[in-house]
Amino acid sequence: MEVKSRHHLRSDEITAIQEAVADHLGVDIDGDTFEFVEFVDAGYELVLVDGDPAVFYVDDDEPFLTVRGANDFDPETGVVTVDAGAISFVSDGADVMRPGIVEADEAIRAGDLVVIAEETHGKVLAVGRALVDGDEMAGDSGKVVESIHHVGDDLYEFSV
Repeated sequence: MEVKSRHHLRSDEITAIQEAVADHLGVDIDGDTFEFVEFVDAGYELVLVDGDPAVFYVDDDEPFLTVRGANDFDPETGVVTVDAGAISFVSDGADVMRPGIVEADEAIRAGDLVVIAEETHGKVLAVGRALVDGDEMAGDSGKVVESIHHVGDDLYEFSV
């Protein structure tokens, strides 16, 4: 991934990011430095918090935690939990199917960005967009979360 531009954020921009992530995931992002990174050929921008890729923007949407950011800051809301059988698929970027879901935040609405975590240790495996409301996610068949970013992809592997 080729970096197009990179700059430190102003305090009002940092506050906006912190408030948006708190609203979506119930997380307080704390850090000394916040840097905005724009890429040449990527469909997202990235915010480094103390040098770590913690927040990203998808399609100029509101800021949301990356997989690494979600594992660092532990989201309280907007979480979809999958069973052990789904881990390898979700970690490879597959969309999330109903049979693999053991729990989903009922406040999730179709179209929301969500984090996908595994049930045993609570580690976040991916970030995706909900295709149905949270209370409709568990079931026997059908795709319910479209994967956007996952463990091991270019964004996950990005380092300064």
